[in-house]
Amino acid sequence: MAIRLRRRKLRGPASSAAADDFTASAVRRVGRRRGIYLLPNLFTTAALFAGFFAIVQAMNQEFEWAAKAIFLAMVLDGMDGRVARLTNTQSAFGEQYDSLSDMTSFGVAPALVVYEWVLHALGRWGWAGAFVYCCCAALRLARFNANLGVVDKRFFQGLPSPAAAALVAGFVWLAVDNHFQIRDAWMPWATFGVTVYAGLAMVSSAPFYSGKSFHLGRSVPFWVMIVIVVVIFFVSSEPAIFLFSLFCCYAVSGYVYWLWRWWRGETNPARPTGDSPGPPTLG
Repeated sequence: MAIRLRRRKLRGPASSAAADDFTASAVRRVGRRRGIYLLPNLFTTAALFAGFFAIVQAMNQEFEWAAKAIFLAMVLDGMDGRVARLTNTQSAFGEQYDSLSDMTSFGVAPALVVYEWVLHALGRWGWAGAFVYCCCAALRLARFNANLGVVDKRFFQGLPSPAAAALVAGFVWLAVDNHFQIRDAWMPWATFGVTVYAGLAMVSSAPFYSGKSFHLGRSVPFWVMIVIVVVIFFVSSEPAIFLFSLFCCYAVSGYVYWLWRWWRGETNPARPTGDSPGPPTLG
């Protein structure tokens, strides 16, 4: 009996220390799990607000402001990820919050803006086109989250949702700024074509350059600064025309690059590993 008591006394401090270590580690895990990084999520919240503001302005028939708000959301969305990486504040919460914000700002907002602007004149075709865009944005974001880490970081698989939103919002901004006659018969159908194309491009397998390999701290040739100055000049002089033209080029660049690689017998760099390469298709 005495031997048993002595053994229990010997094991007591070790067991108590182990229990204390386990409790402390559990508390630290709970603290990390409940903690939310403020700085990158502020940019995400601002992007979400810009998307919501675009919806409100579309309901008030202020379509130029709605289009500008979507572009602002695109800028803020591009900043939150870079800020998180620069400050080493990436988190699973931030990734999920960013996806939900993207769905609102680049999925729901452009669909509602373009429907309120001119697509409602097409009746069921109008809301069907807006829904196709919205649904494709949700599918594109879900596929991006599922394929994260298994695709080439240099390319997006399909047109990224901010670029698709910029294409749709850019067309609205271009038409409003240049006083296009939305009552003309071709305008609703042209808008329908742009909207559906942007939606289907998001769920395609075409490789679109991501720009993630570009680092601001890296040195560049002198001519790059000249190009930046020229771009700033055109954006400041005719922002609607230049931005819509820029995103039109980007929206077809993935298909051009994809066809070029297919013609050379090379695989699609944006296809997840494990998929067999094949000829280009829209889906």
